[in-house]
Amino acid sequence: MTVQSQLPTVEVLIVEDDLRIAEIHRRFIEKVEGFAVVGIATDESQAKEQLDILRPHLALLDIYLPGSSGLDILQYIRQHYRDTDAVMITAAKEAEAIREAVRSGAFDYIMKPLIFDRLQETLLRYLDFHRELNRLNENRSISQSDVDRLLAGSAKKESSPEVSFPPKGIDKLTLVKVTQTISQAPDGMTAEQIAKLIGVSRSTSRRYLEHLVSLGTVYADLSYGVVGRPERVYRQKK
Repeated sequence: MTVQSQLPTVEVLIVEDDLRIAEIHRRFIEKVEGFAVVGIATDESQAKEQLDILRPHLALLDIYLPGSSGLDILQYIRQHYRDTDAVMITAAKEAEAIREAVRSGAFDYIMKPLIFDRLQETLLRYLDFHRELNRLNENRSISQSDVDRLLAGSAKKESSPEVSFPPKGIDKLTLVKVTQTISQAPDGMTAEQIAKLIGVSRSTSRRYLEHLVSLGTVYADLSYGVVGRPERVYRQKK
């Protein structure tokens, strides 16, 4: 099953042994227009079964799985489901793992902890790549400039410094915790509320929230409490 010229919803299979993390990834993916999660597999056996049944357009693979490796599943996909693309989302930081993923045709390789902006960037590039590929399929002949444009679109764009390399004083893991917490609060939360949930001080919570405000992923409003003292309430941008 290929991504057709009309670009229907891209069906995604998540392969992740931690169901809590898989659920976070599912919510992130479905915030991006044009994508839908059709299955979650927690091991190699489930992944192969769901690949056979669902034939997804895209698989998000962790490397560390019980009794196997996501790299083995990636190679299996290349051998049996060549119309399914793959993105690695993993804590594996070894150069050899990255090299093997690239050699096996992974569309992208994203380090955990996953940040929404980084995943969104990859998914949008994935759509752009297939739009361009479908456009080329309609042409009788393809020029070198067409090929260059296609490959340039699939190449990883530079992420913003704030996302790839947080500024001094911003820990990536804590940033992910704050981001995930605020994403699950449609009515917004104060710095103090988030601090209690993730186990940091109020000042630390506010520093991370203001960092997210500066990135444009979160906005803040003033809310007046029972004593009339204004508080900043943070909400994730839709």
